[in-house]
Amino acid sequence: MNPFIFSTTAQIVYRPGAATAIGDLVKQKLGSRILFVTDPGLRKLGLCDPALASLAASGIETTVFDRVEADPSLATVMAATDAAKADKVSGVIGFGGGSSLDVAKVVALLCGSGEPIDDAWGVGNVKGPRLPLVLVPTTAGTGSEVTPVSIITVGADEKRGISSPVILPDIAVLDPDLTLGLPPHITAATGIDAMVHAIEAYASKSANNNPVSKMFARQALQLLGANIEKAVFDGKDRAARGAMLLGSMLAGQAFANSPVAAVHALAYPIGGTFHIPHGLSNALVLPHVLRFNAPDAASTYAEIAADVFPDLASEQGDQGRCAAFIERLGALSVKLGLQPRLRDVGIGEEHLSGMARDAMKQTRLLVNNPRDVSEADALSIYRAAW
Repeated sequence: MNPFIFSTTAQIVYRPGAATAIGDLVKQKLGSRILFVTDPGLRKLGLCDPALASLAASGIETTVFDRVEADPSLATVMAATDAAKADKVSGVIGFGGGSSLDVAKVVALLCGSGEPIDDAWGVGNVKGPRLPLVLVPTTAGTGSEVTPVSIITVGADEKRGISSPVILPDIAVLDPDLTLGLPPHITAATGIDAMVHAIEAYASKSANNNPVSKMFARQALQLLGANIEKAVFDGKDRAARGAMLLGSMLAGQAFANSPVAAVHALAYPIGGTFHIPHGLSNALVLPHVLRFNAPDAASTYAEIAADVFPDLASEQGDQGRCAAFIERLGALSVKLGLQPRLRDVGIGEEHLSGMARDAMKQTRLLVNNPRDVSEADALSIYRAAW
């Protein structure tokens, strides 16, 4: 067994309705004055209201920053940081999808350490400390509540990451009731995103790929595979919603320590340039990247095929099981109502070469891929997805 390091969130609270009692859960950790980071959609829907009421009932003064957008910008991060500093907050709550959680992580860091954000980009460059931090996901997809990564959009479309265990939160609060109202297309896209996290973590070429990550990845795929259709087509199924939220978290723990690879690298230009949601961006290239990887990873994909699709256990041979797994993943996206091709989301064939160039900038991800990817390979994969 190779040496490895496994880092994750210190405390995980899973309980239906937990957000309605969040004040009691976090007051000792966060202090009496906090910044509550969320997005305008959740605020308008009133999804934040029970949590804010609980915080007020616990005597916690709360500043709400509700301007987080999809693919959050550096300007948004700095505006939230300024709000936190102006009110001298003692802790931060991130409440929402991956964008809100990612912003909350960086705000807690910048307020706690005072370090310039330009010194923090990349892997392992954070000095810290950060302010106390609690993350509450409202989607079952990103796993951001247990990952040491924050992705921020800099300029028009460049995505930059901060990766450090310092920005792992103190507490992750998993409340499946918060996901009951998610529309089917968001449920589908975020669910596929979580599957991608688990698949890429399991097959990662990272030197830190380890037995703990592999175990969590397989458990995640079993939960996600068994429940994604129920959650999409019957959004009020609380058991399915809870299983998806737990599966997303386990996949997050897996890829936080055994990092993702070419699916994400090729998805980033789709989201960054064309503003396609991250989960859908992953779904659009997933089967095509796996097909490219299959010559070097067929046995690995064969090991996890039946975790998602139990009937594939009877498929004979690694090559056959791997091929069936890839085909079924593509068919699953279509069945869930996701667009299957790049042209379906408004990407023209003339854009593909530029996307391939941009994908090659994601070196921190591409090094983890089971098979080396050149710019020509990336272009070929995009053409297959188009």
